[in-house]
Amino acid sequence: MLRLDTLTLREIRMPLVHPFETSFGRTTERRILLITAHCGSVDGWGECTAGEHPFYSEESTDTAWLIIRDYLASMLLGRSFEHAAECAALMEQVRANRMAKAALENALWDAEAQARNLPLWQLLGGTQTELSCGVSLGIQPTVDQLLGRIETELAAGYRRIKVKVKPGWDIDVLSRIRHHWPEITLSCDANSAYTLDEIEHLRKFDQWKLLMIEQPLWSDDIAAHAQLQREIKTALCLDESIHHVRDAQTAIDLEACRIINIKLGRVGGFSQAQRVEHLCRTRGIPVWCGGMLESGLGRAHNIAMSTLPGFTLPGDVSASARYWHEDIIEPEVTVSRQGTIAVPQTPGRGYRLKHALIDKLTVRRETLRA
Repeated sequence: MLRLDTLTLREIRMPLVHPFETSFGRTTERRILLITAHCGSVDGWGECTAGEHPFYSEESTDTAWLIIRDYLASMLLGRSFEHAAECAALMEQVRANRMAKAALENALWDAEAQARNLPLWQLLGGTQTELSCGVSLGIQPTVDQLLGRIETELAAGYRRIKVKVKPGWDIDVLSRIRHHWPEITLSCDANSAYTLDEIEHLRKFDQWKLLMIEQPLWSDDIAAHAQLQREIKTALCLDESIHHVRDAQTAIDLEACRIINIKLGRVGGFSQAQRVEHLCRTRGIPVWCGGMLESGLGRAHNIAMSTLPGFTLPGDVSASARYWHEDIIEPEVTVSRQGTIAVPQTPGRGYRLKHALIDKLTVRRETLRA
């Protein structure tokens, strides 16, 4: 039994090794909200994956802080939990704000895994002990620079290359990639940059034998993706459109996609991620774990989730050194020359936190008590 006595909120700031650009904009530094759930002798840690601005979703680092402090914390503090998943129902009164909720729930899962002396991935029901890794590459200043980045990542062993696209940065980019590497596993991610008026344009993507086109259309329109999927051969993958298992059910029933990206923050935490994974597995829809420029803490949680049996495609859980000059965990996440990550076997999240570094990076902190 876990009793949540105290919550600590921290904002840390971490500069990226390379700027990351999508159709939403360019990120050079991450403002990351970390949560510590103090449960007696056990401290569980969670990371809020909201971005600095409400572009990918309605949430941001600042709104998540406010929602946790002013609403969600009081719903959980002082309560006892047999299982971390029980906290999800207690937070239902607050609509949406899934990334804020996920930070709290995932911290409690970490605490429960430590209390039970189990690796987090085993507590979740994971079965895989080695994960296939892909990389996500943002929009670059030139196509030649992108090709250079791809060459570096392929040499490092990554098994899938995903490139960001948008109108004006797509046809020439994909054509030149395929010219250089005809056989690599390649996909693209549009982050809702296109509309149904561009079906003829999107049909051109079929020629490059992509694994998938991720979220080409509006984030709130599953039906439009169903229409587009009927018009093109390439598999669509939904990301921003899938907030919970009901969205996944709708997308599958409408045949709006053939692949689903599961992000812990976007679906609201481990318990909802489990439900989406189980539905997709029973319906024959492969899933994979997308990244949100997480620190090593969020990366550790992504690794645990990716051990569930439905995660059959390479995810975005790549090495710490691709993003950070120094990560906040040890050992840092590394990828083998074969493009795989070995799943940690120690209790809890499987990685130790560098508390001195976290303190150095912290720009604000607040403690909430029952």
